[in-house]
Amino acid sequence: MEERRLSGFTNNINHNIIMENRSKVSISGVEDVDSFDEQTVVLFTSAGLLTLKGKDFHINKLNVDSGEVVIEGDVESLVYSENVGRETGGFFSKMFK
Repeated sequence: MEERRLSGFTNNINHNIIMENRSKVSISGVEDVDSFDEQTVVLFTSAGLLTLKGKDFHINKLNVDSGEVVIEGDVESLVYSENVGRETGGFFSKMFK
């Protein structure tokens, strides 16, 4: 399997997404949470910046040690983008400094 390298992201962590009926998303390989509210969740993952959009989002599980996040709500889209804004750190990095 070819390893894809993105600047600023580590690829030695497995990144997986499991979506159940567009209402529950389990994500592994999460390095940090950039921002979240009821309509948008932005995560730094080992595969790039991941933006989830939808309605009524709730983060039910967040384990920064294992890199796992579980989000429930009405999922409308999941979009990856490159290393935008990574150098400033995410929401939890700023909160725990």
